[in-house]
Amino acid sequence: MKFNLDRPGTPNVVRGYAPGQLRIGEREFARSVIVSATTLIEDWRPQHIDELTALDLEPALALKPQVLLLGSGARQVFPSPALLAQLYAARIGFEVMDTRAACRTYNVLVGEGRDVAAALIIA
Repeated sequence: MKFNLDRPGTPNVVRGYAPGQLRIGEREFARSVIVSATTLIEDWRPQHIDELTALDLEPALALKPQVLLLGSGARQVFPSPALLAQLYAARIGFEVMDTRAACRTYNVLVGEGRDVAAALIIA
């Protein structure tokens, strides 16, 4: 049995993840998303980490989170150094991890009331 603490007023909690499928709140997704406590950007373009471009990161950066989690799919794969440089230049903390770990970390941080966003590739 698994328990998750939900903060009142925080609708965007990740309820489940499997490659190709993500559940946020009561909704299920089969395409990549960007999520924060108050924002959900559906049908985020990259479906694989190799497709990620600087333009793809702009919606996540526009949320101005303290921390951006990048879920790279079933395995941890780092994007190109040029893309990481964009994150450094934006002065936003970030972590790259597999999507399962990114979902868990997102839930912990959002549960603590942290200003976090997660860009999740669901491949």
